Amino acid sequence: MSEPAPLVEVSNLARYFDVSPPMLERVVQGKKRAWVKALDGVSFDIKRGETFALVGESGCGKSTVARCLVGLYKPSAGSIRFDDIDLKALNHRRTAAPLRRRLQMIFQDPYASLNPRWRVRRIIAEPLVTHGLARNDAELRRRVGELLEQVRLSPADGDKFPHEFSGGQRQRISIARALASNPEFLICDEPTSALDVSVQAQILNLMKDLQRSFGLTYLFISHNLAVIYQMSDRVGVMYLGRLVEIAASDQLFARPLHPYTRLLIETIPRLDPPNGTSGEREPVAGEVPNPIDPPPGCAFHPRCPFANARCRTERPELIAAEGALVACHAVEERRLPYLTTSSAP
Repeated sequence: MSEPAPLVEVSNLARYFDVSPPMLERVVQGKKRAWVKALDGVSFDIKRGETFALVGESGCGKSTVARCLVGLYKPSAGSIRFDDIDLKALNHRRTAAPLRRRLQMIFQDPYASLNPRWRVRRIIAEPLVTHGLARNDAELRRRVGELLEQVRLSPADGDKFPHEFSGGQRQRISIARALASNPEFLICDEPTSALDVSVQAQILNLMKDLQRSFGLTYLFISHNLAVIYQMSDRVGVMYLGRLVEIAASDQLFARPLHPYTRLLIETIPRLDPPNGTSGEREPVAGEVPNPIDPPPGCAFHPRCPFANARCRTERPELIAAEGALVACHAVEERRLPYLTTSSAP
């Protein structure tokens, strides 16, 4: 029996930003146009009901993927399919509205994503009004109260303004607003990074409970590996606008294949450090290259201890390796020392 089609399919997604100097400078000083390739051929799919996570250093393109999925950025190339519908074909707002209702986004900063002039009731009711999901004011009020209770707030909180709530409570309001249109797919762009650690755990547990209750599918974006491990079923590791590894969460953390993934995981402090060590891991060596002028070949090769001449000239593509997808010549050629053993890092 064949597997059901993925809910979300992203194929060769690219997004370029023009960062060229003004035309006068280009004419007088002979400067060339410049582009930042925020995304450069990203492909992945997300199955119904699963949590697919994107992780990587700041500036790797995680949030750009999210904004392309919800239509805030227009892709420069590639395609995005949701429930086998090409989002590029939805050119008009009226035709896009029924499908856009089925996918929503939770933003990173709960202090900036809520209108400070609106009461919470109006904030949560806005999607209901926009998509015509409430027939009258009584039904609208009842539905807003239900949504507040689903995120473990009180219906009476609808009469308050956002400034009367803590950061964690504001993020609950953002989640309630996202749930208002009965979506199937939620894009979570670092939803807990602005919150205290204790509050982060509460929000993550709430999101897992909501996923079980409503059968939600998540794209979860974070740079926090501990959060990624707790939330995700599968993980995609991004570096400089490209995916370098995709694997099941347990497999990725137990046996990372790409040298960059391995270095990322090495930054996690250990609770049971080896004798004679502090438990603190070494940070990822080097710096992310300039995205305007990325290095040729594998973009990670200036920081990779296993790079050779092929890595410096030929860009690797994702290939199947040991139950994962990885873009690495060293993995393909099996010249990494840790591939000869089954031990975790």
